[in-house]
Amino acid sequence: MGFMRSFHIEQLLKSSFSHPNAVTRVGFVRGYAVASNEKRVGAKRPWIEGVKDIIAVASGKGGVGKSTTADLKMIPFENHGVRCMSIGFLVDNDAPIVWRGPMVMSALEKLTRGVAWGKLDILVVDMPPGTGDAQLSISQGLQLSGALIVSTPQDVALIDARRGANMFRKVEVPILGLVENMSCFRCPHCGEESYIFGRGGARRTADEMDMDFLGEIPLEVDIRRTSDEGNPIVASAPECEISKAYNDVACKVVHRLGELAKERENRPQILL
Repeated sequence: MGFMRSFHIEQLLKSSFSHPNAVTRVGFVRGYAVASNEKRVGAKRPWIEGVKDIIAVASGKGGVGKSTTADLKMIPFENHGVRCMSIGFLVDNDAPIVWRGPMVMSALEKLTRGVAWGKLDILVVDMPPGTGDAQLSISQGLQLSGALIVSTPQDVALIDARRGANMFRKVEVPILGLVENMSCFRCPHCGEESYIFGRGGARRTADEMDMDFLGEIPLEVDIRRTSDEGNPIVASAPECEISKAYNDVACKVVHRLGELAKERENRPQILL
């Protein structure tokens, strides 16, 4: 899913570390699907050792702006305090990933439980576009703590975002909220705002679907430039307005995860 190159959810969460109740350890994985045999009812907890919460970042649509061994486990790359694992690290740069279901499911198993993540507060799963079998397998197999929906303001993207949100609700994964990415283009010369993809679409959709609207991220050259340089804007310019927008969304996500954790503590847990 392409949006991670501009939205940087893992860096977004990292940017909230200054908050008194902030997370301190974040991991990120680009995934496809996973299978599981055990069933649980009631309080659900992630099944990856050392991981406190697992959240999915999804849009339902592609292109809206969202990738050595030890004890037989892969060691994730780490930069800016964020650990990351992707299938892209394991294949040639130009190699296509043309796999059928069983291979995809096996790959995600290795990219999640087969990685030496260490202790993490949050593991972020960059979901592939769509609402099919792969997405359902991830949602159910990883026991997600919540899902963050990302969309541009345009109608065609919001249609898929609605489908993605409804899929998570169907499998009883809490929706953390909706983020509007590429909300407007700000001219780097004069600062004028142009609403290329429409205006306010994600906020209206959040209201209609009873989801929290978490904020707007503009389409700016500096986000692309710093991302390509490997020094995301929340790290290279933490006091700028864009970084503050990311930080605000991150704090809301962390706060919602805390609320959900308290709700889980008050539920009875039944193992079948």
